[in-house]
Amino acid sequence: MSEIKEQAEHEVEALLTSLSDKNMDEFRSIFLEQHPYDQANVFSKLDLDQRNTVYQYLSPEEMAALFENIEDDDGQYETYLSEMDPTFAAQMLAQMYADDAVDVLNELDKDQVASYLTIMDDDAAEEIRELLHYEEYTAGSIMTTEYISIHAHQTVHSAMQILKQEAPNAETIYYVFVIDEDEKLAGVISLRDLIISDSDTMISEIMSERVYSVSVAEDQEEVARKMKDYNFLALPVVDFQGHLLGIITVDDIVDVIDEEASDDYSKLAAVSDVGSTDRNPFSAAKKRLPWLIILLFLGMFTASLIGRFEETLDKVAILAVFIPLIAGMAGNTGTQALAVAVRRISLGDTEDQSLSKMVFKEAGTGLITGTICGIVVALTVFIWKGTLFLGILVGLSILATLTVATISGAFIPLIMHKLKVDPAVASGPFITTINDIISILIYFGMATLFMQYLI
Repeated sequence: MSEIKEQAEHEVEALLTSLSDKNMDEFRSIFLEQHPYDQANVFSKLDLDQRNTVYQYLSPEEMAALFENIEDDDGQYETYLSEMDPTFAAQMLAQMYADDAVDVLNELDKDQVASYLTIMDDDAAEEIRELLHYEEYTAGSIMTTEYISIHAHQTVHSAMQILKQEAPNAETIYYVFVIDEDEKLAGVISLRDLIISDSDTMISEIMSERVYSVSVAEDQEEVARKMKDYNFLALPVVDFQGHLLGIITVDDIVDVIDEEASDDYSKLAAVSDVGSTDRNPFSAAKKRLPWLIILLFLGMFTASLIGRFEETLDKVAILAVFIPLIAGMAGNTGTQALAVAVRRISLGDTEDQSLSKMVFKEAGTGLITGTICGIVVALTVFIWKGTLFLGILVGLSILATLTVATISGAFIPLIMHKLKVDPAVASGPFITTINDIISILIYFGMATLFMQYLI
């Protein structure tokens, strides 16, 4: 492993040297032997002058392979494109797979997109325009139109001729999709079946008519779930009439899974910039402030709630010692239940009966954990303070708080899911603050009710 790392570092040094020496032949010799992912990593570390040299040394087609592997962190796409000659940039976008080019153009403003589409050749521009019309985060927005389709009434021999002709431009050839006379999806055949079949065999005889497809308007997260469940390398995308429009490949789904996971984690953490490498504190603060302001007002409501029990605190000041304990335990157990509920929903297990069982299971878990923690804290408080009823009060508060907090942590995401709101919005800080309010009400409510035993 260390040898590979040393070799990679040596190649990077050689590339930088060739750029500084303006040695195009040496640069191309080293750079083009690398995997496009490694090329993208090297390119992202170059300064402006070095990148401008790279634009001169690489063709639009070679640059396209590199650009398909660049991650758009904080507007990198727009930055790099603005550095290129517009004609070169348009030719590069035209050489990219259509779905990857659409991903890039979706990060630009409409005027820039229109400019690049005007410059590039008509066929590539038309293909990209068709994909740009689909709503973001749907199957249509991530599919590619660079696939191979054949007709059911063809022979294997003619199908192989089409495969050889179109394979260089197709994103994948492992699945070949079969259409009928009306361009509707009729079946699928694997490359292996084509190779081992006799040349004069009809496609209709060896194709599989049981072909899974997704609607062009289907959510990309649902598409990713189907790809994972069935271990597909590609999924055909159809319109409401069954016409084949494109395919979604597994590499696109890997990007979707990563994007959805980052999005859910951002919401669970109540931030919108978890995947950003932007070091600008003002930009980061701007992205985080909305949630923090909401949580600030909820915290102020919690403080005012404690103020309503000022008389109780005046009579038994020791109660204030256990406020962080009660609120902290409520937030922790609520977040645990939240994680279970969001995970269940994200896996597509959304049947009412299944979700009801999950809520009852979490309620039982909260009751058990609350009982054990309540007994432990009651004994600890009794030994520490020598007051039996204070220990019983704190223990009962822990029991009730953990039970209610677990139920709310599991139930709130389900309500949001039913209301067609992303359940991940029920973020950890949000659930924690809500459970703070619940725990304070339970703790001081019980203390006020049994005040005579505490004085």
